[in-house]
Amino acid sequence: MKKWTVVAILAIAQFVMVLDSTVMNVSISQVVKDLGTTVSGLQAAITFYTLTMAALMLTGGKLGDKWGRLNAFKIGAVVYGIGSLITALSPNLGVLMFGWSLIEGLGAILIIPAIASLVAYNYDGKPRVTAFAIIGGVSGAAAAAGPLIGGFVTTYFSWRYVFAAETLIVIGLLLVANKIKDPGRPKEKITIDLSSVLLSASGMFLFVFGLLQSKTWGWIRPLAKPTINGQEIAPFGISIVAYLIVIGLFVLWLFYVRQDGLEKKGKQALLKVSMLSIKVLRAGLAVLASQYLITAAIFFAIPIYLQMVLGLDALQTGIKIFPLSVALILASVVGSRLANNYPPKKIIRVGQLALVIGSLLLFVGIEPTLTGGIFGAGMFVVGAGLGLLASQLGNVNMSSVSDNEANEAGGLQGTAQNLGSSLGTALIGSLLIFFLTSSFVTAVNQNPDLPSSVKQAVAQASQKGIEIIPASQVEQIGLDKGLTQDQAEELTQTYTESQVGSLQQAMFFVVIFAVLSFILSRNIPDKIVAKK
Repeated sequence: MKKWTVVAILAIAQFVMVLDSTVMNVSISQVVKDLGTTVSGLQAAITFYTLTMAALMLTGGKLGDKWGRLNAFKIGAVVYGIGSLITALSPNLGVLMFGWSLIEGLGAILIIPAIASLVAYNYDGKPRVTAFAIIGGVSGAAAAAGPLIGGFVTTYFSWRYVFAAETLIVIGLLLVANKIKDPGRPKEKITIDLSSVLLSASGMFLFVFGLLQSKTWGWIRPLAKPTINGQEIAPFGISIVAYLIVIGLFVLWLFYVRQDGLEKKGKQALLKVSMLSIKVLRAGLAVLASQYLITAAIFFAIPIYLQMVLGLDALQTGIKIFPLSVALILASVVGSRLANNYPPKKIIRVGQLALVIGSLLLFVGIEPTLTGGIFGAGMFVVGAGLGLLASQLGNVNMSSVSDNEANEAGGLQGTAQNLGSSLGTALIGSLLIFFLTSSFVTAVNQNPDLPSSVKQAVAQASQKGIEIIPASQVEQIGLDKGLTQDQAEELTQTYTESQVGSLQQAMFFVVIFAVLSFILSRNIPDKIVAKK
C-alpha cells in the first residue's frame, strides 16, 4: 500500500484541478445571481480560467524543469490555494475572474505538468500503467462528481464553500508533499524565453477571444461592432472576430517557427517542437484536446438549459447529469482494468465511438423538459466514452517520451486539456447565443400577434446577442413593455422554443466534433512501450 501513497497524493491534487470548472458550470444560475452578472460574463470567466492554463502551461512545465518538479508542485499549490480563497470571498465578477480565472490558473500551470512528470518518475512498468490509469480515472471521477458536489453545496450552503474547501485541501497536500520522490533536481541553467511566452499566450488569447466574441460581433458579417474612441471597428465590412482568429493563428505559427529555430540552434525553447514529430504523442494530445472540448461543451450547454430555462437548482442539475457521472466513473475503472489485456488503441476507439453515439442521442433527445429516455441514454453513453478515454490517454502520452522529457510532455498534455476546454466553452457558448438570437428574432418578426414596438425592441436587443435568462423573466419583461397577458405568454413561449432549438443546434456541432475526433486517433499505438 505504501507504494501507492505518491499516486494517492497526486490523485487528490488532480481531483481538485478538474473539480473547479464542473462546480462552476453546475452553479451558473446561483453565481450569476450572487455576483450580479450574466451568463455571458460567467462564460467569459470559465473560458479565461482554462485559457490561462492553456496559454501558460508550457511555461509552467519549463519552470518545473528549472525549480524541480516537487518544488513547482508546492509553489503551484500555494498560488492555487490563494486563488481559491479569493474566489470564495469574491464580491463581484471582476474579483472572481482575478482569483479564479487568473490566480488559480497560474497555480494550476505549475501543478498539472508536475503531476504527470512525478507519476512518470515514481513508477515504472505495470505500476506506471496503473498509476496513470488511476490519475485518468480520478479526472473522470472529478468531472462526474463535480456536478453532484457542487450542486449539493450550492443548493444547501453556497458555491463559495467549495472554493474555501479547496484552500484547506491544498494546505493538506502541502503537509504531505514531501512523501513524493523527485529524482529530477532543479536545473538552474534553464532559461525561459520571454518572447516565446508572449507569442504563445497572445496567440491563444486572440484565437479563443475571437471565438468567445463571435456571439456578439458575428463571425464574418458584423453584428454589433466594437468601438474605439467612438469609431466602430469592422475593417472592409468584415467582423473583427475573423481578424482575431486569423491573427491568433498567425501568432501561434510565429511561436512555432521561433521554437523550431531555438531548438535547431541548440538553445532552450519553451516548446521542444521535435516532440511533436512523435506520432503517438501527437495523436494522444489531439484526442485529449477533442475529449476535453466535447466535455466542456456538454458541461456548459446542458446545465445552462437546465437552470436558466427549466429553473432547476444546482443540486437538481447535478442529479440530471448523474447518468453521465455514473457511466464516466464505471468506464474509467473498467478501462483501467482492460488496459492490461487490450490494446489502448482499441479501448480509445471504443470510447470515441461511444462519444459519437452518445452525442447523437443527446441531439435527437433534446426536447423542452429533457426528461426523455433518449436524452438519459445519451448522457450515459457519453459518460462511458469519456471514462474510457480518461483511463488511457495519460499513459499513452507520457509513455511516448523519455523520462527527461516527462515534464515537457506533462505541459503539453495540460495545454491540450485546457485549450480543448476553453475552445469547448467559448465555441458552444457562443453558438448557443448566436442560434438563440437568430431563431428568437425570426420568430418574433413572423408573429402577427406581437406589436411592432416589441419587434423593434427585440431587434435592438439582438445587436449584442440575446442574453440567456430564465424563461419566467420574459413574461414580466413583456408586461413591462405594455403587452397584454396573452401576448406576454406568447412571447415567453417563443423564447422557450428558441432556447430548445438553439440547444439542439449546438449539440449538432458536438456530434460533428465527436465524429472528427476519430481521424485524430489513427496513430494511437496497439502496444505501449515506455521510453527511458
